[in-house]
Amino acid sequence: MTRTLAAALAAVALAAGPAAAQLRTPLETLRSSAEVLDEFRDLYLKRIPPALLTEAEAVAVIPRVVKAGLLIGGRHGHGLVLHRTPGGGWSDPTFIRLTGASIGFQAGVESADVVLVFRSKKDVDRLLDGRRKLTLGADAAVAAGPLGREAGAGTDARLRAEIYSYSRSRGLFAGVSLAGAVLASDAEANQSVARDTRPEVTRAVADLKTRLAEYAPARPTPSDLPRK
Repeated sequence: MTRTLAAALAAVALAAGPAAAQLRTPLETLRSSAEVLDEFRDLYLKRIPPALLTEAEAVAVIPRVVKAGLLIGGRHGHGLVLHRTPGGGWSDPTFIRLTGASIGFQAGVESADVVLVFRSKKDVDRLLDGRRKLTLGADAAVAAGPLGREAGAGTDARLRAEIYSYSRSRGLFAGVSLAGAVLASDAEANQSVARDTRPEVTRAVADLKTRLAEYAPARPTPSDLPRK
């Protein structure tokens, strides 16, 4: 099964062309993720509800997830996740990988930008642990997220989703189900960025956090709330 999955993912990369076949560097992922946040925010009427992001425990951005298949399908993406700090702001990014495979009658290649909104701290902790993987749909309930400026987190209360998923492909934007996909921390990329002192990397990290803070402002802490 491992060889079959590896072959499927290799086929995904080759079918999508030379640009997709080459793994992106952490700096490229940082810059691409910032661009994705801008594009999602500028959708206005159909964007991820700001109220949902305000309540989020973490946000994952995975640019250009490639999905392809011929009988055996596969998907692969390199992205990052930022989680809430005790002060209500956003942490530095942690790099992650998304993989998955499915069996069925399918053909073609598709690339999409993916954003995941985490509502449960335990799912975030599991992903950031670095030693365990998070399987969407099995370890955490995942559902296509609500759209619109005024849509609140209660839209999908009946499903009790722990993670909302969104994708944008070929100019189309919608909630998408990623059940079966696996998220895992990318230790190599995280160690690489931790050792990288280049100014452009520092700027890219700061820029990404600024973009997300503009889209999803810091949550008020208990000390910020009015006293009764």
